[in-house]
Amino acid sequence: MIRESAANARSGMLMLVVLPLLLLIDLAWLVSSAKQDNAPFILLAALGAAIVSTLLAGFFVVEPNQAAVLTLFGNYKGSERRPGLWWVNPFMTKKKVTLRVRNFESNKLKVNDYDGNPIEIAAVVVWKVVDSAEAIFQVDNYDNFVHVQSEAALRNLATTHPYDAHEDGQMSLRGNTAIVADALQKEVHARLEKAGVEVIEARISHLAYAPEIANAMLRRQQASAMIAARSKIVEGAVSMVEMALQELSKRSVVHLDEERKAAMVSNLLVVLCSEHETQPIVNAGSLYQ
Repeated sequence: MIRESAANARSGMLMLVVLPLLLLIDLAWLVSSAKQDNAPFILLAALGAAIVSTLLAGFFVVEPNQAAVLTLFGNYKGSERRPGLWWVNPFMTKKKVTLRVRNFESNKLKVNDYDGNPIEIAAVVVWKVVDSAEAIFQVDNYDNFVHVQSEAALRNLATTHPYDAHEDGQMSLRGNTAIVADALQKEVHARLEKAGVEVIEARISHLAYAPEIANAMLRRQQASAMIAARSKIVEGAVSMVEMALQELSKRSVVHLDEERKAAMVSNLLVVLCSEHETQPIVNAGSLYQ
């Protein structure tokens, strides 16, 4: 495995002064030799000018948050991260790699969740290159590698978690977004680490049931919500009836036998649990005659 190492690049500003100066001196020598018609010196001066001109190809510029990966005849010679003008062996190949933070949003993937329900899911991944040598030499195209592996990790996450939790304490894609995002970030990072890429953040950007079951699942969610609401209403109503009976007995407002208590409980539960506003009925006589 090839790890990033520092390149032995020389200051480009110094070479920018030295090489043009050598080229001017060599051209002056060439002109002087041509006037004297000295063939050996003319050849030497021409060869020197060609060498200096070749050395000028060794200049390259590194921008902030950028790395230049240097190779010589197929051998890795290091990476230059320091911004500025630099000079190296002109026969070295220079490949630029951006170290800036980048992000992309995956396509909407259609997968089956843990319960086998078809869902649509997408994610946003924030990443950057931290090892330029691994990014260039370990994978064919690190940018495409990031996209493919991120979508593969997202598919795997979706198949190992249900869309909605159906049991207490069960983790779901919709109900535990922070935990799911953390798990996605770790899995994507593990897949991309070999390419010299660090995943800064990964979050689900789109989550929905597939269109063919969306209506059925919506009715299911509405039914679950209605049952939960009804349970709360009944629990509160029973507590209020119990409190009313205790207060009536405690304050000796009225003494009720078991039959009248049952009638009162029934009436109170109807009033408290009814979906519509109740209409009072005035009883002019006694119900128990």
